[in-house]
Amino acid sequence: MHIWHKFIRRGGLLVVLSGPSGVGKDAVLAEFQKVCPEVQRCVTATTRPPRATERDGVDYHFLSLEEFQRRVEEGRFLEHAEVHGYLYGTPREPVEQAMSEGRDIVLKIDVQGGIAVKRSVPDAVMVFVVPPSMAELERRLRSRNTDSAADIQRRLVNAQRELELIGEYDYLIENDSVTSAAEKLRAIVVAEHSRVYK
Repeated sequence: MHIWHKFIRRGGLLVVLSGPSGVGKDAVLAEFQKVCPEVQRCVTATTRPPRATERDGVDYHFLSLEEFQRRVEEGRFLEHAEVHGYLYGTPREPVEQAMSEGRDIVLKIDVQGGIAVKRSVPDAVMVFVVPPSMAELERRLRSRNTDSAADIQRRLVNAQRELELIGEYDYLIENDSVTSAAEKLRAIVVAEHSRVYK
């Protein structure tokens, strides 16, 4: 064995991808997975009803409040929190299994949940996605046509609070172009695999 082997990462990476609602995390992640299909996506759970285009088990695990609370009591979430009036949680098992098998896994999650995951998995790679401007974020939220005016306003207020937590993250990606943002995310994963672990 070469002397440098002791400095090489042994397990897979947990990449935490966060940012305000409407910033384009799903689009960036979908583009990223085209160029890095080997990186598994962790599907989170929520009590929020699915949007028209969303599929259970693909976009989220859509759970009843009772089922969600049962999984909390069983310790099946790395973290869970209330966001925008609904419960969200990160399943523990797929994250731990991927990392122990040396596979990378990416978790798209709100900022509050991301910070909680960092407490559970201290070497998680924390990536924050920001919009080119707040005006553009508002435009994206409105163009989705999935939220009421009151919901959009609440998400914009939450976005201001979330942006104040950027310092809790390791990397910052401005999503001015989905292709460019996905390439930056790929570069982060490559860099993390080249990091010297002590």
